[in-house]
Amino acid sequence: MQSESKVNVLLVDDHPENLIALDAILSGLGQNLVKAQSGTEALKCLLEQDFAVILLDVQMPGMDGFETASLIRQRERSRLTPIIFLTAFSTSDTLKFKGYSLGAVDYLLKPIEPEILTSKVSVFVDLYQKSAALKRQTLQLAAINAELRQSEERFRSLSACSPVGIFLFNTEGQCTYTNPRCQAICGFTLEASLGKGWTNFLYDDDRDRALSKWAAYVQSGQEFSDECRFQASEGTIRWTHIRSSPMFSDQGEPMGHVGTVEDMTERKQAEAARAQVIREQVARQQAESANRMKDEFLAMLSHELRTPLNAMLGWTRLLLTKKFDESTTIRALETIERNAKSQAQLVEDILDVSLIIRGKLRLQSRPVNVVPVIEAVLEMVQPTAEAKPVHLETDLDPSADLVFADPERLRQIIWNLLTNAIKFTPEGGRVQVRLAAIDPELHSGESTAPADSQRVAQLQVIDTGVGIEPEFLPYVFDRFRQADSTTTRSYGGLGLGLAIVRHLVELHGGTIQAASEGLNKGATFTVCLPLWQEQHHDENGKVHAAESAITPIATSTSKPPQTLLTDVQVLVVEDNLDTREFIAVALQQSGAAVTAVDSVREAMAVIATSRPHVLVSDIAMPEEDGYDLISHVQQWEAEQGEKIPAIALTAHAKQEEKQKALAAGFQLHLPKPVEPAELVAGVARLVGRTSVNPAH
Repeated sequence: MQSESKVNVLLVDDHPENLIALDAILSGLGQNLVKAQSGTEALKCLLEQDFAVILLDVQMPGMDGFETASLIRQRERSRLTPIIFLTAFSTSDTLKFKGYSLGAVDYLLKPIEPEILTSKVSVFVDLYQKSAALKRQTLQLAAINAELRQSEERFRSLSACSPVGIFLFNTEGQCTYTNPRCQAICGFTLEASLGKGWTNFLYDDDRDRALSKWAAYVQSGQEFSDECRFQASEGTIRWTHIRSSPMFSDQGEPMGHVGTVEDMTERKQAEAARAQVIREQVARQQAESANRMKDEFLAMLSHELRTPLNAMLGWTRLLLTKKFDESTTIRALETIERNAKSQAQLVEDILDVSLIIRGKLRLQSRPVNVVPVIEAVLEMVQPTAEAKPVHLETDLDPSADLVFADPERLRQIIWNLLTNAIKFTPEGGRVQVRLAAIDPELHSGESTAPADSQRVAQLQVIDTGVGIEPEFLPYVFDRFRQADSTTTRSYGGLGLGLAIVRHLVELHGGTIQAASEGLNKGATFTVCLPLWQEQHHDENGKVHAAESAITPIATSTSKPPQTLLTDVQVLVVEDNLDTREFIAVALQQSGAAVTAVDSVREAMAVIATSRPHVLVSDIAMPEEDGYDLISHVQQWEAEQGEKIPAIALTAHAKQEEKQKALAAGFQLHLPKPVEPAELVAGVARLVGRTSVNPAH
């Protein structure tokens, strides 16, 4: 996304040659690079300007990078400005922890890879530009809302003393009501206008024509619009524009006619005001829709990133602080690896979308055999399919094997479509992969092939899964859109995979379509790519490899007492198996007796038979979520006269989420990824036991 104006990036280093190097690396971003040679000089810059990101050297004479960062965070305007620490010394966990405790977003070791630094800075530049654009939209929306309120106030005044007259007729053609403005315009009183009395005030030269057109209108039941003159008793003549239309009941029965009488000079003004109100309402609805989509995506992003972190960091902490048997250790390492891969895929999707938005995604195309790529992907997803189980079927035509494509991106297209199909297909379902060579001109029905290709390879992924609702089908390839974004949604993901697939297919000169007959009727995704022909050349540009660095997260080795929770019965409710096992083991290591279930229904069954001392529940779960559970528990408490203290676990870490959980009835709120010591301390606190690491 191109910004309309440059943003500021602050470079802080006591060595001029380092500043020159940073300037050379980042100059290609086209932003305003501000340089400072000391912490004091950097703080002066912050008094005058706002910055998208600050690159801060750690080792500086006088005031070092940590002291400078601490002062930066004390200022309200720069409290949330991203800081990336730069250091030429070895990065120990202690230094990293100190940096992150001061609000750093990254910690890079010199010499710095230019591509990595450019990629990271560009992300914060984009974020800053988008935030600035959102602020501008907010201001515009506030101005529109203020103008709308003024317009609404004007129309309230118009309804009280309207410049437009209003009249009602019954089905017999008798006038039953005229408003004060109608009476003032036409020159009669309410009593004089009722029945057919209003005809006495028609101007003589217009009476016959006006009555004839009115009678024809009543018979036809169509809309009526006419201009005529009224003459008041004192002789005043006014031109009026009369509109009328039939009225019907909810059952479609005719009720009469309603109409308006207005001065011709007022009509256009009223129409213009009405059009303006409609435009303002549309603008407000569009802005609200955009904000709602942003908030839903950010909530999903927080959940999808924090959920695998909870299992990874939790098991890592346990492996560092406890000794387990070989099978438990292997299971823990497998869990860490599985969740790390899941999170890596999320990060890759986000990076791909960032490249797509900035127009930087490039292909390195060449003739590629499709069948081996499909078979390799099928081999990778086979364990996932067998675990559900979901049956995989293939029908691959060798004549459609050779296409002109980027092999890695082609694998990504097939992987995303297959994993998506498996995810949304229930146990015992079927996923089919078909490959065929088709002639678009001879292909029956609406062609899905590129118009400029004689023969295309048609790849179809067909599942018997949950299907797609008709109203959501047009948006299935949109970025950041999901059919379900609530805390009870049954399927994870950010809503990016299909958007990435569509972009990759279109970059290859192909097309993609989605089809579904509705919910629980499966879905079909059809991709058409040009078959390899000799006249194809490598014209898609060089591949720009996107490198990424994962910064290790500092961990604490503090151990909760092994007997702190002895004889404490804890009920754990978590739908994610890895997280559920981690929480159970973490509590058991401190002596707790743990019962772990994966649904609200099972949790209430446990409570009914054996009251636990403490309840630990996830919030986002399918079917019924944590808020539903605490509501059921409160009903049980009211009936039994007992109390079960509860801890809420959620991957949504916003302050309002904590307040919502506490208001719902939870005694504590712990965001994921949760620390084992913090979890144990929270349980200990709720049962009245002391802890060396109290929850807060």
